Amino acid sequence: MKILLFGKNGQIGWELQRSLAPLGELVALGRDSKEHCGDFSDPEGIARMVHEVAPDVIVNAAAYTAVDRAESEAELARTINAAAPGVLAREAASLGAWLIHYSTDYVFDGCGDRPWLETDAAAPLNIYGATKLEGEQAIMQSGCKHLIFRTSWVYGARGGNFAKTMLKFAQERDSLQVIADQIGAPTGADLLADVTAHAIRTARFQPELSGLYHLTAGGETSWHGYADFVIGFARQTGIPLKVGAIQPVPTGAFSTSAKRPHNSRLDCSKLKNELDLNLPHWQVGVERMLTEILDKQA
Repeated sequence: MKILLFGKNGQIGWELQRSLAPLGELVALGRDSKEHCGDFSDPEGIARMVHEVAPDVIVNAAAYTAVDRAESEAELARTINAAAPGVLAREAASLGAWLIHYSTDYVFDGCGDRPWLETDAAAPLNIYGATKLEGEQAIMQSGCKHLIFRTSWVYGARGGNFAKTMLKFAQERDSLQVIADQIGAPTGADLLADVTAHAIRTARFQPELSGLYHLTAGGETSWHGYADFVIGFARQTGIPLKVGAIQPVPTGAFSTSAKRPHNSRLDCSKLKNELDLNLPHWQVGVERMLTEILDKQA
């Protein structure tokens, strides 16, 4: 089996290089790859490259994820998040290949407090969410065999993330203000990568599994609860921290260009049932990630 991976240098892509390698021949590309085109701002260059490689499975971990900047760079965000995935879907259909793609809870408006189902109506609040929804629709309309995984609050030990930012601030500041009215599930890039590998093995010869799935870690929390867990864990491990109070504040306490959904809960029952999976609680993955980054600081 030949697998073509886009976005190898991102948080999910980095973990996918590990999880996909045992499945077959892996061709992994980043935006700056020299031998083949991996730049999603050039969709037709991507199309030519797919034909050259002729993979059995295409995994797309590339995306425009700068949520606030997307409000002023809508054309670029749409090219990367919608046009390029649409081209991948077209090429996958012509090759008879599977396409694996990642989307976001930002396709919803964040109302209510019930976890979102795959069948719920989408109503994105910002350009980022709108372009990710357009990418989903292009894939589904192409007729290619596909697995689209909507996820939320993704983090990885490699690169920047919310937990690292909170640890830095906790060492520098006496108090912190953290948003408490947005609810979701911090989800590790390693979990996404491992589920992807399992899904490819399971679905490759079962085309009836093609479709849209929600995929997050188990449980839920707010950004404030997430920060409190991170800082509490650091204290338990003996990391010297300056911070005292972690003040919960509403979303309106911070001004951003793009609106954020309050309810980022995703119902993952379909994924668990169809792929026979258990999704660990969000604290399990965050604790493992913290252990790794704090060991490096020690």
